[in-house]
Amino acid sequence: MADGATGGSGLSAGPEEQHGTRQRVARSILDHGPSTAGELAARLGLTQPAVRRHLDALVAEGVVEPREKRVYGARGRGRPAKVFALTDCGRDAFDHAYDELAVEALRWIERGAGGGEPGAAAVLAFARAKAAAQAEQYRPLVERAAREDRTRALAEALSQHGYAATARAAPTAAGQQLCQHHCPVAHAAERFPQLCEAETEAFSDLLGTHVQRLATIAHGDGVCTTFVPEPAPEPVATTTTHHPKTTATARNAGRNPA
Repeated sequence: MADGATGGSGLSAGPEEQHGTRQRVARSILDHGPSTAGELAARLGLTQPAVRRHLDALVAEGVVEPREKRVYGARGRGRPAKVFALTDCGRDAFDHAYDELAVEALRWIERGAGGGEPGAAAVLAFARAKAAAQAEQYRPLVERAAREDRTRALAEALSQHGYAATARAAPTAAGQQLCQHHCPVAHAAERFPQLCEAETEAFSDLLGTHVQRLATIAHGDGVCTTFVPEPAPEPVATTTTHHPKTTATARNAGRNPA
């Protein structure tokens, strides 16, 4: 292809116009998840042959990869649709730019509050506000799930927002491990651990239990891992018998004795 690129992420090679369109294709996949050529063409106002040419180049550069589209329910006749998803290399190309911007913004907040403890507190307040806003996006999916399935539901919600999360049984304690295999702000979180702290607090709020962060990508671990203990049993409803004497006492509560 005339606009083929070489090396690296593949997002910085080729003629300027083709490069810009190719970035739009990759960015659309980042924003909307794995997509077919038809879906990309409709979103970007391009023809399917043009989108396929850019997808071929992005596949060759290692930015995206083709996958078989997941089908729910009975599968119809014919070959399953092919979708294109970002590879780790392709996602990292976007994440790096966002990370640098995030670090600069957090430094500005820290300096504006005077640095030191006040600056750290200001960053934590920002991180908590951001985590709380994200948690509200996840809340409907989590709260629709049964109590024992809420960790899995949170993992699904996180995956929809680019965290590639899974839930599995904890190997050494009663509970589950929430694993985030990707962190879009890992570099920023390395400099500002308040981001991880606020996210952990948001998970506790969503799941209705105290959770424990065991590992983070920001600290050099391969996966961000959070331990979620088994939910406590639902309280058993009891029937209270009201005795006339007790009721009379309640009616007389607060009165002076005769």
